[in-house]
Order: sequence, then structure tokens, then C-alpha cells
Amino acid sequence: MPDPNKSSFTTYDFSPIYDGLNITNYSIYSEFIPNPETEACDPFLVPDTVSITLSAFYVLVFLLAIPGNLVVGLVMGHNRDTLPPSDLYLLHLAVADLLLAVTLPFWAVSVTWGWIFGNAACKIVTICQELSFYSSILFLTCISMDRYVVIVRALEARRANRRLLSWGVCAGVWAVATLLCVPAFFSRPSASDDPSRLVCHEQFPSSADEWRLATRILRHALGFVIPLAIMIPCYGVTIKRLLRVRGGFRRQRAMKVIVFVVVAFLLCWAPYHVALMTDTFFRSKVVPYRCSDRLAVDQALLATQSMGLLHSCVNPVLYAFVGEKFRKSLVQLMRKFGLIERTTRIKSSVSSEVTSTMM
Repeated sequence: MPDPNKSSFTTYDFSPIYDGLNITNYSIYSEFIPNPETEACDPFLVPDTVSITLSAFYVLVFLLAIPGNLVVGLVMGHNRDTLPPSDLYLLHLAVADLLLAVTLPFWAVSVTWGWIFGNAACKIVTICQELSFYSSILFLTCISMDRYVVIVRALEARRANRRLLSWGVCAGVWAVATLLCVPAFFSRPSASDDPSRLVCHEQFPSSADEWRLATRILRHALGFVIPLAIMIPCYGVTIKRLLRVRGGFRRQRAMKVIVFVVVAFLLCWAPYHVALMTDTFFRSKVVPYRCSDRLAVDQALLATQSMGLLHSCVNPVLYAFVGEKFRKSLVQLMRKFGLIERTTRIKSSVSSEVTSTMM
């Protein structure tokens, strides 16, 4: 009689069969080690100390840029009917710097507390920043071409109505810059890597990667590469001609401000474009990268963009320290409004009071 405590089924040993099939037994308790090459990168979060520092930096640049560019605009705009084309372009460049400067308080608040100004302000601020960015580089390109025509092709410059042409060029630059700002209309506040803050950036309705790549290529080409490819040959040929022409030293002094303005622009914005191009290559997967590379580019974008915003207050300083013509025009304007005379009267009254007390 069979034992009821035992199973009626016979247990077979299948281990020889598994051994014959060369099947490896994996333990379910084996440790899983992720591959760092395929892991998603951690988001880049700006530390609070860096946010506060950037916010204070933006406010400082704003306080320097607004009065400086207003003075430049008043000095050059006072004689706008007699301005040569290059000075007219510098006047419009000051207007572009003012557009960039008025956006700085918004970014100063945003970098610390996130975007709190709503959808409409997000679009307007982004449009002003993009309009300033494109118009600045385009006006600098126009200045380089104007100097080339005046010095290298002086005969053709005399025949052309350069003053009327320069006003048409200014209108064309603002029109082209406005068209290039179309992607900024897609800007709106949205959630960021930090869930407690909103960010103001472009949000395309569909095919975001393709749209972002197209706008990045347009920004690199029209906002840096093509203008730089025009400016370098123009200034190279112009400076070469000045060094060979008799009496060129006087013209060299006239070009000193323009050369310093262009160099300042390149020093402020070239690092940002290099970082942005690297970010574009990463996003389009043209260049392979690791998480450490991704983090380095994010940090470089933050630092170089802040350096680019500094450009809005650089040009007035250059005019004041380098431009002799600008200083003379500023003194004449101050005399016209009685500011210098008022200063001298105050000094004379103070000196008379001092002498009276000493007697």
C-alpha cells in the first residue's frame, strides 16, 4: 500500500540535459551594474549661491548700461542729421544695447525665483533680447563694410549718397533682425529641471528637435559666422590700406573706436557662440558625449551668456575712454544745457567761501 505522505509522481533529475545544452544558470540575486554610457544624465541645477551672484551681476550691468547708452544716444542723436554712416550705425547699436539692458531685471529675478511674470512678458523679453542680439552683430557688420568702402574704395564712396543709403540700411537691419526673432514668439513659461521654478524658453508645438536645430543653425550662421566672415576681411584690407597710405595715421585714430567696439563684441559673445555650437552638436548627436561633457557645456552656457550680457554696458565706456570725437561732442552738449557752467559756478562759489573764511 503506498504511503499517502509521499507524492505519486516521480521526480527526475534534468541537470544532465541542461549541462548538455550548455545553459548557464544565472542567479536571480546577481547584482545589476548599469552602463554609464547609456545612463540618462542628471539635470544641471544652478546652486543658490550662483543664482544670487548672477542676479546681482545682472542688476549691476543694468545700472551701468541704461545711463551709459542713454548718454551715447543723446550725444549722437543730437546731431543725427549730420552724422556720417558709421556714427549712425553706432547710434543704432546703442539703441540695441538699451533693448538688451531693459531685459536684465527680468532675468535677474528669473535666475533666483524662476519666471513669475507670465506668458506675455516671457515673449516680449525674449523678443527684445533676440532683437538686440541680431541687430548688434548686423550693425557691426555694416560698420566694417562702410569703413572698407570709405578707405579702400574712396572714389565710389564719393559718388554714392551714403547718408541716404545708411538710413535705408538701418531700416533693413531692423527688419531682418525682426524676422530672425520669429522663434521667440514660441517662448512661454514651463516647468524646468527644478520643479519649484518655471523657466522662460522656446516651446515649439511639434517636432521640437527639428525646430530647435533649424533655429540654432540660423542663429550660428546669421548671428555669428557670416558676419564674422565679412568683418575680418573688411577690417584686414582696410587696416592694410591705412598702413600704406600717406596721412593714414589720422584715419587710424578715427577707426580706433570702431575697432575697439568690434573687439569688445567678439570678446563678449564669441565664447557663448562656441559653447552654444557645442551644445547644438550634442543635441543633434553629431558629436558623442558623456554626462561630464554635458554638464561642462551647461555650465559654460550659463557663464558665457552672462559674459555676453555684459556687452550692453561696454560700448559707452569705450566711447568715453577711446573716442576723442565723442568726448568733444559730449562737452559741447553739456555746455549747451549749461551743465559745465553750472559746475564752474559752484566751484567758484565754494572757493570764494573758503577764501572768505580764511581771511
